[in-house]
Amino acid sequence: MADTKFTIVRLNLDNNKFEILVKPDPALEYKLGKRTDLSSILISDEIYSDANKGSRAASEKLVKYFKTTDSTEVAKQILSRGELSLTTDQRRKMVEEKKKQIVQYINKNFVDPRTHIPHPPLRIESAMNEARVVIDPFKRHEDQAKTIIDSLRKSLPLKSETLRLIITIPSQFSAQSYNILKTTGNFSGEQWLADGSLRVTLEINAGMKGTFLDRIGSASKGSAHVIEG
Repeated sequence: MADTKFTIVRLNLDNNKFEILVKPDPALEYKLGKRTDLSSILISDEIYSDANKGSRAASEKLVKYFKTTDSTEVAKQILSRGELSLTTDQRRKMVEEKKKQIVQYINKNFVDPRTHIPHPPLRIESAMNEARVVIDPFKRHEDQAKTIIDSLRKSLPLKSETLRLIITIPSQFSAQSYNILKTTGNFSGEQWLADGSLRVTLEINAGMKGTFLDRIGSASKGSAHVIEG
């Protein structure tokens, strides 16, 4: 199986293995929802009990577990529910991308409780390397971050801290600023003042304050008034 022109998708049901041979990159795109055409993925229409040995799955087992002997329908179910054997290059790229997402998530949502500012991404990545965290290339980065954060706290102080900001936007910039306010954090206390200015209360993670101030400052040409309250 060293030839990366094909790889295996495997589905185990009641200790019975069902395997198909697929093209690595198209199969990965299918698993990620980026491709739907089976014909561009499958190496053959055979359903195996052991692809390495060339052993085909028995028809009665296909009927029992898939309700059909149609190879295309069975392959579709195996692709959707089974485990794709990633090539070394695929796994490396996916793990690196997932690692970046986790680092960004921690940087945006947690701060150093001593300084109340986020740790730099390089520091977070270094701590992850030191902690030897294991990254699942398929699992959502938000879900993995929760476990990884517990491991990092031994060497990297982390705290999820919420800030309450009161923001006033002059009328001429309220339209372009409104969407930023609505999508940044917990938006409440919307009030339109007599001069047409918009005043809102916004709760955001402390780690997002710098990015938010840059965005709202750009949208309002530096005229937004922001105080903690």
